Amino acid sequence: MILITGATGFLGAELARQLVEAGHQVRCTKRENSTIPKILLSYKSEIEWVNADVLDLSDLEDAFSGVTQVYHCAAKVSFDQKDEKQMNTTNVEGTANIVNLCLDFGARLVHVSSVAAIGNPKANEPVTERNFWDAYDKNGRYAISKYQSEMEVWRGIEEGLSAVIVNPSVIIGEHVGENGSGQLFELVAKGLKYYTKGNIGLVDVQDVATIMVKLMESNIENERFILNAENYSYERLFKEIAKSYSVNTDLKPIARWKLNLAVRLSLIAKLFVGNIKGLTQDVVAAAFNQTLYSSDKVKETLQVQFLPLAESIERTAKGIS
Repeated sequence: MILITGATGFLGAELARQLVEAGHQVRCTKRENSTIPKILLSYKSEIEWVNADVLDLSDLEDAFSGVTQVYHCAAKVSFDQKDEKQMNTTNVEGTANIVNLCLDFGARLVHVSSVAAIGNPKANEPVTERNFWDAYDKNGRYAISKYQSEMEVWRGIEEGLSAVIVNPSVIIGEHVGENGSGQLFELVAKGLKYYTKGNIGLVDVQDVATIMVKLMESNIENERFILNAENYSYERLFKEIAKSYSVNTDLKPIARWKLNLAVRLSLIAKLFVGNIKGLTQDVVAAAFNQTLYSSDKVKETLQVQFLPLAESIERTAKGIS
């Protein structure tokens, strides 16, 4: 039996679809009030759904019965300071629970981390798996929570856990919806006029799920793999998205100080009108990030090639239009 946590999310749902279509017995966890994604509705009779929060050990223990492989996709993703506590509990404590149960039940684990949990690059060099975390003060709250969750997996490995960690960059695909990377597509579709002078790593959800399965079924353990199809500038990405939607592609760069000012103004507004949504310093930092990511290790290890991003961008745009 295969267990997937976070199967109601974008990546977890695609992973479940691929495993069911390959003929595997799949059990998926979800919160009691969570909705099964549309991509999995046609497989409803082939997937065993169980209500189990990653923070509830009693429910998780029942979900682990008969399980030999675990894909841990459940996580809280946010760049908002108010979500820091929830990210720490879900991402760190939740992962600790999964690791401990994998050890108890003798299950093999593929853990979904993020490129955000990898250390900063050396000058003019792409980030590889050899880059290790070097300073908390240089990273955002989400990155810190993902790094700490990885540490739980490495702790489990020291205790005898068979595990592999994947570090995807920003995941796109036609079923992304309005959250996560889908927000970037929606912004452009609504007439975004500016871009920031930063870079972003992108990868198709189908590739991430496929590689996770290959790693699970391999004899590889105690390794981490960056999953990144290509590095894009925000200018290039936004213009390609705009072209997909047939909207204005004549975008202009925006200075960092203007976004920093917007952050300060949004913080002041919160003092008077409460918890409104707005820019954060973590968002601004990400928007001007110049980091490049290398997937050479996974390409050489598994002999895989990533789907062309131009096609992925087109499919994503059509999927959320």
